Amino acid sequence: MKPDLEVVQIGHGQSFKAWEHGYPFHTVRWHFHPEMEIHQVTATCGQYYVGDFIGEFVPGNLVLTGPNLPHNWISHVPEGTSIPLRSRVVQFPEDLLQRIAELFPDTGGFADLFQSSRRGVIFSDACSERCSSILADLVHARGPRRASLFLDLLALLAADGEARTLASVTY
Repeated sequence: MKPDLEVVQIGHGQSFKAWEHGYPFHTVRWHFHPEMEIHQVTATCGQYYVGDFIGEFVPGNLVLTGPNLPHNWISHVPEGTSIPLRSRVVQFPEDLLQRIAELFPDTGGFADLFQSSRRGVIFSDACSERCSSILADLVHARGPRRASLFLDLLALLAADGEARTLASVTY
């Protein structure tokens, strides 16, 4: 099955999109987009797919997908059930990390994060827990606070020594 192209619309005057959604939701399908994506499940369990990886997720599942890497999270809920908040998502252009690194050389660890994202990265439970409140705040933040939270989030992801890639090397 070929993945659908999702068109990510980042708002005028913004460098990334931060949002949340329930389940079911129209973006819950096998899809890809040129933007990188940080995805945290807040409720439900189910199966997720990243490239050629298939795994089981639970609340707290925190994954980074790289540019054009197909992915999907399918919740195991009874037919007709509606979940008001299932996921928090941050999407950003792949060159944003490079531009940040040029402006702030201190962020050298972001380059490794970017390379790993091409296969998808799952983060440790401890990292997910630390990122949870940042993601919740980021969805509603404005101005400099929004940029600060984004950098804090990336720093936590880059520092997670237990993170592991998902899709195979040959995907």
